[in-house]
Amino acid sequence: MRSVRRLLLAVLLVAATVTGCASGPDTGGVTVRAAQFPWSAAKLTNTILSEVATTHPELGVTDWKTIQVSPATAWAGAQRGDVDVLSEIAMPNQRKLADKAKDRIDVLRPTYSGAEQGWFVPTYALAPGQPLAGLRNVNQLNRYAPALDGKLIDSDPSFLTTEQNAKRLSGYKLDLEQVTSSEAAQIAELQRAYERRAPILVFLYHPSYVFQQFDMTQLQEPAPYEDGCFDTGDGACAMPDYSAWTAISKDLRTTAPRFASMLERFQLPLPDVETMLRRVDVDNEDVETVARDYVATHPQLVQRWVGAA
Repeated sequence: MRSVRRLLLAVLLVAATVTGCASGPDTGGVTVRAAQFPWSAAKLTNTILSEVATTHPELGVTDWKTIQVSPATAWAGAQRGDVDVLSEIAMPNQRKLADKAKDRIDVLRPTYSGAEQGWFVPTYALAPGQPLAGLRNVNQLNRYAPALDGKLIDSDPSFLTTEQNAKRLSGYKLDLEQVTSSEAAQIAELQRAYERRAPILVFLYHPSYVFQQFDMTQLQEPAPYEDGCFDTGDGACAMPDYSAWTAISKDLRTTAPRFASMLERFQLPLPDVETMLRRVDVDNEDVETVARDYVATHPQLVQRWVGAA
């Protein structure tokens, strides 16, 4: 009988511990599970949100856990109910993924808008007498392929833009090899080309510290972006400017309503994001330090996010 009582006590202690971590009554808050996409701005945004939650306990968040995943994996987790927050959702790039999870996830509002993405070359390579002199438009690229070593230097294979770039190369009938790697390896390749003053064609997007460190020129597009271009069309179109959105699980509105309300007001100026990314990616400062500094030095902005919570 004594052993049975000890076993029962152990079970009750475990149950109490799990309950305390999962929801509010024992801890005063909830654990938020945030998807973190594999690019610097996503980590920065999540760290800012974690810092706000930590410094404002009235928002009802006890712990912030990030899950490093690709967009497709993140949205699959959201459909299963394994994700509470998604930040840095690139729209319209991730629209189809978001639509599949709409029964569990609410897409709230843009964190920032008007972020350009496309194919860029170093401005120095366009000067008279340089290898890319006269290049202005994407549809001229076959003529300049030898100078570019026949390559488009793309980013992470898990990015949805990597699929779009493959369709663009095919749609525009360009004789260029799509070279994919990690984002860090891609930027390192750009750095090496820049140091040699060599021509290079790179897929880039805002926000990125790259535009503060390098003088880059975006190539013009022969056709504007239209809905369906990369789904049912041939891909021969521009890449759309995108907005970075925040989304939450429907359950979070019940378990942490004040934090959910804060996320509905959360916005960051795009120039501020790029300035912070330079500190993280170029100056090698800890992202936690950069996020903490930003929250501390922008009290009025943070108060607008927190509101009356």
